[in-house]
Amino acid sequence: MRLFTVFALLALITCPSSASSESADTKPVKVYILSGQSNMVGMGDVSGGSSRWGNEFTDVVVSVYEGEYDPNADYGKKKALLTQPLESFGGVHPTPFPGGGTQVARGFVTPRADGVYEFRPGYGDSQHCIMLVGGQEVHRKEPGKPAVKDLIKLKAGEKVSFEVIYLTPNANGLGWWLRTDIPGTLQTLVKAQGKLPHLLDDDGNWASRTDVLYKGVVSDTWHGPLTVKDSSIGPELGFGHVLGNFHDEPVLLIKASIGNRSLGWDILPPGSERYTLNGKVYAGYKDSPAAWDEGTKPEPINWYAGKTYDRFTESIREVLKNFNTLYPQFKERGYEVAGFAWWQGHKDGGSEGHIANYEQNLIRLIQAWRKEFDAADAPWVIATVGFEGKKMPENYLKILEAQLAVGDPARNPDLAKGVRSVDIRELWRGPDESPKAQGYHYNRNAETYYLVGEYLGKAMVDLKTGK
Repeated sequence: MRLFTVFALLALITCPSSASSESADTKPVKVYILSGQSNMVGMGDVSGGSSRWGNEFTDVVVSVYEGEYDPNADYGKKKALLTQPLESFGGVHPTPFPGGGTQVARGFVTPRADGVYEFRPGYGDSQHCIMLVGGQEVHRKEPGKPAVKDLIKLKAGEKVSFEVIYLTPNANGLGWWLRTDIPGTLQTLVKAQGKLPHLLDDDGNWASRTDVLYKGVVSDTWHGPLTVKDSSIGPELGFGHVLGNFHDEPVLLIKASIGNRSLGWDILPPGSERYTLNGKVYAGYKDSPAAWDEGTKPEPINWYAGKTYDRFTESIREVLKNFNTLYPQFKERGYEVAGFAWWQGHKDGGSEGHIANYEQNLIRLIQAWRKEFDAADAPWVIATVGFEGKKMPENYLKILEAQLAVGDPARNPDLAKGVRSVDIRELWRGPDESPKAQGYHYNRNAETYYLVGEYLGKAMVDLKTGK
């Protein structure tokens, strides 16, 4: 009996892992609330998008060969039953094919830009085909089997032959193609340049993190494991990877954001009062309209100051209220609002009054949401505007200075310990290195969006670790 007691004590001393593991497994889920306008929604292009075949495809004819498709036949040498030109090839309407045997479309494609291309011939059953470009097989989809694709490098203005052999009677000439190395897309960044390899799984597909969950509300209602979820990404991708690596507990990102919304009007928080600047009165919370001439009576419109704030708040509250239903696997854990991330400022840059009051409006937003979500000590991280980088226009420079001031100990000592502002101007990428010349969306550069999230995530970790 005494010997058993000794062994039992030794087991408790040397094997404490089961107790600590059980404790770790019951810690609350870490909830982070992300918010802002369209750039927080996410405008970083994943691929640049595919386009339907159009007038780059020329001199197209279709030949019909006797019998069903024969994998051993050489349709380049075999005599056709008939060959006829096609009035159109591509577009949005199926091109009539003659039928009556194995059908093969041939012609030329002339790309407008140098690049690496992926071809996606067919639609529905017409996807069952083999496509060759310049003699190289670029697509093969046999019935009942997955498609096999091979990328091909083409030069702008160079006319290259193509051939599509349809494996079933369903042939219609529809198809898509895309350039896979467009500068600044996530696909180019990761798959062509080899950056951010953790975004891919072992099969080369976009990886998912089951320890970091995403829930979009208001304008983006996608939810699920953190991954490259659509045709564009937002800062949540970089942010989620940093915080997922930092926490042992699961992480839930709730993102409430929508485009074309200003902090000084649409997202104006409670406690914001009317103020006058250069003869104009600017709305306080619940006022309407946004501004009116001093000395006049305002005529309300079908909107009010803070309407988007109210919608954001209610939508986030709804997720938290239904946490156990939405995430039954975490019912025993519960959740903790662990922090907030903010990236916004474009629309405010168009209003003199909103620029002048941006700092105080952001302080009130921090105070309002900390109180609303019972998170008095939850840290806030703020990404500044970064339009045009170091050549930023004056109106946005003032917004940036206000955003930096919120986290400045000399300016706002009561907030500084729990607020960190990060200057993201160095993440600006010009239109020549980005998918589109769209400055207000950071030229849709995926690297910019990922790194903004990563900067915010690292700032959050620094606040939590006291750095």
